[in-house]
Amino acid sequence: MTPVDALVCRRCGRSYAPGDVEYTCPEHEGVAGILDVRYDEGAVDAALPTGPVTDLWAFEPWLPVSGDPVRLGAGGTPLLDAPALSDELGVETLVKDETGNPTGSNKDRASAVVVSRARQLGHETVACASTGNAAASLAGYAARADLDCRIFVPEGIPDAKGVQPRLYGASVRSVAGGYTDAYERCRAVAAERGWYNCNAAMNPYALEGMRTLGFELARQVPGADWAAMPMGNGCSLAAVRKGLREFERRGVVDAAPRMLGVQAAGTTPIYDRFVSDRAEDDPTDAAGRIADGGGETTADSIDVREPHNAAAACDALRESGGDAVVVSDDAIVDAQALLGATEGVFVEPASAAAVAGVREAVNADVIGPDERVVVVATGSGLKDTATARVAVEQ
Repeated sequence: MTPVDALVCRRCGRSYAPGDVEYTCPEHEGVAGILDVRYDEGAVDAALPTGPVTDLWAFEPWLPVSGDPVRLGAGGTPLLDAPALSDELGVETLVKDETGNPTGSNKDRASAVVVSRARQLGHETVACASTGNAAASLAGYAARADLDCRIFVPEGIPDAKGVQPRLYGASVRSVAGGYTDAYERCRAVAAERGWYNCNAAMNPYALEGMRTLGFELARQVPGADWAAMPMGNGCSLAAVRKGLREFERRGVVDAAPRMLGVQAAGTTPIYDRFVSDRAEDDPTDAAGRIADGGGETTADSIDVREPHNAAAACDALRESGGDAVVVSDDAIVDAQALLGATEGVFVEPASAAAVAGVREAVNADVIGPDERVVVVATGSGLKDTATARVAVEQ
């Protein structure tokens, strides 16, 4: 048995018992009815972890997995003081370093849970669409669990992100177009062949693994004012906010940090939606410009034109009292070099966007000089050395 009590549609509020549905609410087409996993409050309250966190399975009583999870070492990542970076940004900054996860990104938290569920449900093949990090992560965990893995990626992803899942034995199919095209192809083929679809846009359990990052932040830095994260599909930020909110309700933190969502100027759909929604509530709002989201960005991990979890991300920003900013590719490249030179942390461009976002938010007086910020370094720079080369050759 797991502590899951129900799955609730984020769109219509319809509730389902565990096992009645696995993916989205059947009352809506496509991913419109993304489900939120709800837990037996008594069960999880009784299992509030207090000991050391060596990996995410320290939170096993809070996860939708019943025994014998797939273990590869995800989670339990360090929180780094960053005094030199703080001086450069003009605000006290810490770095939650997710680059040391087994396949090099925070996506390993999601894969640990969905692959464990796939194995427990008797599936032999798992599948997902990805711009790179989720692909490598799912492939690595599938290899660990002795499951077949099928990956769909948009054409043009960095070489390292195409090679890594293949090294883990996955079948990788390149799809013409962007992430949305890869996602739709994966959805159709997985449904036709009975593969377990691990896309966070469909599979509600992926976010449950990701929310353990919020649990760790609540325990490691209970006095943070802000948590800064890049946004692509919106699932990581929404999941972290969920984890923080759960631990706030249980008194682990007095007040969860506000979320700062960061998008690259070439791809800004979540930012646009958030600012537009807020402007309807407050016509005097001056949080920032509506960016032109029709271009391209070097931050391929967050280059998602039609994010399925945009609503959840906007809810997380709004409910936390947070904000969103847009940064240029030049600012991202500069931030990548800055984090490496000041603190010795090598991140991919999407992670560097969060650093650039803090600088933008400080300059815009969104973040005050006396506040404390945690930047989530979501992925390793070894996944995209070509952009790093640009940063060091400037």
